[in-house]
Amino acid sequence: MARTRRGLLAGVALTVLVALGAGVAVVLGDELGIRSEPSDVPSETLVAAPETPAVTPPAFTDITAPATVRMGLAVDELRDAVADAGTTDGTSTLDVVVGDGGDDDETYRLEGSPGALRLFAASEAGATLGVYDLAAAVRDRRSVTEHLGEAVESRLGFRMVDLGAVGVAVDEPEWAAGDDYSHNSKAFADVILAEAPYIDEAALDVAREEFETYVRHALAEGYNAIAIPGFIEYLTFSGVGDGTEVYDADDTHVARAKAMQRAFGPMWEYAHDAGLAVYFRTDMLTLTTPLEEYLVDRFGSLATDDPEFWDVYAAGLDELYAAMPYLDGVLIRIGEAGRVYDLPGWDYYSELAVTSVDSVRTMLTALTAQAERVDREVIFRTWSVGVGAVGDMHTNDASYEAVLGGIDSDALIVSTKYTLGDFYSHLPLNHTLEIGEQRRIVEFQSRREFENFGAFPNDLGVLYQEALQRFIAANPRVEGIWTWTQDGGPWRAGPLSLELKAGFWQLYELNTELAGRLARDPDADPAAITADWARRWFSDDPATVRAIGEAMASSRAAITDGLYIGPFADRRVFAIGLEPPPMMWIFEWDIVTGDSAVLDVIYEISRDELDEAIAGGDRALAAVQRMHDSIEATDAATWRDPDLRAAFLDTLDYQASTYEMLGDDREMFLRQAQWHDTGDQGAYERWDAARQAFEASAAAHEAAYAGDPYYPAYNLTAAELGVQRAERDLPMAWAARVLVILLAAWLGYGIAAGSGRVRWPGARAARALWVAATRPWRAAEVTEGLGRLERVLVVAVPALALALSRGIQTWFLAPSHLLVTLGAWLVFVLVLLLVLRRCSAWPVLAAVGGAAILRVVLLLVVLAPTGPGGYWFGFWTDPTARNAYITVAFAAFGWVLVAGAWALATQVGALRAVGAVVAGAGAVLAVFGSLIGLIGLEAALTAWNDEMGLLPWGLSRILGISVYLDIPADTAWWAAIAGGVLVVVGLLLVLLGLRRRRARVAGSPA
Repeated sequence: MARTRRGLLAGVALTVLVALGAGVAVVLGDELGIRSEPSDVPSETLVAAPETPAVTPPAFTDITAPATVRMGLAVDELRDAVADAGTTDGTSTLDVVVGDGGDDDETYRLEGSPGALRLFAASEAGATLGVYDLAAAVRDRRSVTEHLGEAVESRLGFRMVDLGAVGVAVDEPEWAAGDDYSHNSKAFADVILAEAPYIDEAALDVAREEFETYVRHALAEGYNAIAIPGFIEYLTFSGVGDGTEVYDADDTHVARAKAMQRAFGPMWEYAHDAGLAVYFRTDMLTLTTPLEEYLVDRFGSLATDDPEFWDVYAAGLDELYAAMPYLDGVLIRIGEAGRVYDLPGWDYYSELAVTSVDSVRTMLTALTAQAERVDREVIFRTWSVGVGAVGDMHTNDASYEAVLGGIDSDALIVSTKYTLGDFYSHLPLNHTLEIGEQRRIVEFQSRREFENFGAFPNDLGVLYQEALQRFIAANPRVEGIWTWTQDGGPWRAGPLSLELKAGFWQLYELNTELAGRLARDPDADPAAITADWARRWFSDDPATVRAIGEAMASSRAAITDGLYIGPFADRRVFAIGLEPPPMMWIFEWDIVTGDSAVLDVIYEISRDELDEAIAGGDRALAAVQRMHDSIEATDAATWRDPDLRAAFLDTLDYQASTYEMLGDDREMFLRQAQWHDTGDQGAYERWDAARQAFEASAAAHEAAYAGDPYYPAYNLTAAELGVQRAERDLPMAWAARVLVILLAAWLGYGIAAGSGRVRWPGARAARALWVAATRPWRAAEVTEGLGRLERVLVVAVPALALALSRGIQTWFLAPSHLLVTLGAWLVFVLVLLLVLRRCSAWPVLAAVGGAAILRVVLLLVVLAPTGPGGYWFGFWTDPTARNAYITVAFAAFGWVLVAGAWALATQVGALRAVGAVVAGAGAVLAVFGSLIGLIGLEAALTAWNDEMGLLPWGLSRILGISVYLDIPADTAWWAAIAGGVLVVVGLLLVLLGLRRRRARVAGSPA
């Protein structure tokens, strides 16, 4: 009967453990949430414009126009364009007539004759735009009379640019290092001083000249607004309370703010007077240390859902517009913030604190009311990137309406990226731009950060046109664009190219020109605009312009095939509650990843189109070769600047080198996953061939471009770590096979020893481990009388099996994983032994060791087919196998605890045994939680992930693993505290059990 009762208890324990394991598997599967669905990716068909003769401009003998700052700049641009043309054909005059209409009417009409042009416009905005259009025609080698007799209108009246590269120093070593992923441009870093007088006047003069040049450049391209980073740096908060509640009167923040106003105010005023609406661009919350202390002291926290909280910022805006009346508004982002965007060493920073629907609505209600009061505007970006309850406002119609529905202030403009995500290819157009009652503008990026920062040819005209035509047709509230001419992503982690200053910036200038002209005329021919760009920057020769156009017509195919894996990129993928971007194998800008999570999922989604996924690399390389052939075939003498032809060819050589390496990499990791999936020897051989090709092309790429600031080598550290582990998969598989056979033989040896033949060498140790693992209530029986060798084997076999199996699981490349795993077992067992003290330790050691061997055997069985890589492949891609393994593995691990407690209970009683196990588990949490807390959670996760290669290597370098996975930074300390509580509870149970045992002994008859 006792045997039946123990068997029943064991069955109940196993049932509970299996149920718990199944629950863990379900929860983990839900948290991972890996799935994909079809995506409506727009198609692009690019063509080259036909050859068109370049038109030589006339010499303007007389230009009559109103004598204003704006018009003067426009006339100067026209005269400079004619002078830069070198030659003229005939003469002409220009008479500009301006009405008294408002600047919202940009319409103009060109009348007269080729020799005597008259430009009529309802407003100065329209008149200056007309003159700039004439200058653009001259620079593009088009006829200045092409619109003669026509009324020229602009479909979208708001056309904004960023600050470009103004104030950014051309420091080649900073770019050559390639490891600075800061998003801060460091613009004006040499102008703004840490101490009084806070401004370097000599550096300011240089920055002012750069800025004025950029303003004239933006105006000449048809833009009429500019977004300038800054806001909090200009504020004294003199309108809050008595004026000294945020900053004391002698606070350096006040002196610096006034110095900033004096130094930069004239620059922003120049832009305003020249014809650009000026908006300050800031994250919310934007803070300084005294401001944060004031807000927390007054409101108890950063209470962003409290209307009075935003009165502080509204007062700051009142102050700003009073001090700098030429500012037109403020542009706000809530979706990204933190130190990656801040300038180190400066007490101006940002926090992700506006993350709920209520807080966003409260903020916008307060700030738009302030804007209405002073006749200014608030531009609000929907870029929310998974942050809080508003995390999918950028891509989800319902979320957009929840956040912005009913906020219909005319002072509010909502700005949204044109893609359903970030500035990647292979993404649908953003349908949230088709809804809403607010004024809307569309965001574009010229220097595509995820497509090597504009260092590769990348003609986005057809895509931009499709986006604008669709949004304008669907939503009459779309009124403008915001073109990022330079900004986006880390400034110094990619190629050094700074607009108007350094590198081959003319390449991505094409997209700035395309965005501006298509915003004005969405029906314009993108190929013709590309041809105009080629004539403007490179050559007047029709054949050369045609060749450049043909090269650019292949540019998108090269980008979309070479930097993306089509079958994966053309689907929307979801994981860990987020929507990963369509690239991923190049994780954030230039890091070729080698982690199993990303690469295995890419394979899983591409599995049915594997050959197509691999062939994309070959097609991309062929497209680059076509581009190179087109440019190389041009006559060098026809290029306006031979250096630009050389730059074009150099960038195509760089692209070819990059794509050869990436093509080898994609085949390598896809074939590796195929081997893990199928176990096919042919797939393994193809992986090995691709590996050798990748190692050769990667070495050539790094030899050619490592340390080159203008054409930097991609970061291959993560990919090489992945190769290092992949090379060990087969040896580890064989090691797992050998070890599982040895352990099975050992257990079989112990089972056979049960027939009475117990005099075999070590047989009693093997039997002890087997019996104690499966029937821990007999552990004392089977360990009684063990010899010295047998006792050594009882400890050594499980310990060696555990160490070797964990080494195999980690390719013997993860010492931190082994330290934590083996250290945890050691701490746990030591606690159990401390409870035993005067009792025999061998029953517990046999029970724990034997149960651990069963758990090790399970692990080795899943490692045996294709090694650790196959283990993780199944984890990421096969939910059924993952759930089954987690269920059984959790139950097996739990049985180790049950077996140890049961064996212990036979000697010290059930209550003390349970207490010992609870205390042991708590000690593990306390010791290793504290250790990780001291190291730092992010540092510990980074070290572990670098060794295991599970998540993108770049994650910790750029975003932070704990940030990306939303793991609180103090998690390790909470685990340590929880462990400490368990230790106390366990010890109390031990003491209570001991007291009961003594009471029973004392109460027993003598």
